[in-house]
Amino acid sequence: MRIFLKILFAIICISGIECTKEKKYQYDVNSVSVSQQNGEKNNGKSTTEFISIAYADLFGTNIPQSKLVNLSIAYLSFGDLKVIEERIIKNFLNDSNIVLPPFPSVNGDTALFILNSYKKFFNREPNKFEDHYW
Repeated sequence: MRIFLKILFAIICISGIECTKEKKYQYDVNSVSVSQQNGEKNNGKSTTEFISIAYADLFGTNIPQSKLVNLSIAYLSFGDLKVIEERIIKNFLNDSNIVLPPFPSVNGDTALFILNSYKKFFNREPNKFEDHYW
C-alpha cells in the first residue's frame, strides 16, 4: 500500500508540473531604419542608356539595334540588376573587338582609373573589396 501511495503521489506531482501554462514572453524591439550603401542614385540610367553607353565606351561605336533589344530584354527580365549589369559588362569585355585604353592612361593613377571605370560601367563607386582587388 505504501508503494502504491508513493507512486500515486509521484504521478500527481508530475501531472501538476506538466499542466502548468507556458509563460509568454514579449520582447521590446527598437525600430531600425535600414538603407543600402550608395542606394540612392542621383543620375540613374535607364536600361537602354546603360547598355548603349557601356557598348559605346568599350567598342567605340554604337550598339546594333537587334543586340540592344536582346540585351534590354535580358536586363529587364532579371531580378537582381547588379548581377545582370556585371554579366553584360563581362560579356562585352570577353569580346575580341573591344577597344582597350592605352596603357599610360591606366598606369598613371590606378585608383582614379578604377573609380572612373566603376562609375562608367556600373553606375556606382567600387566598394573596399573591389578597390583592393583591382
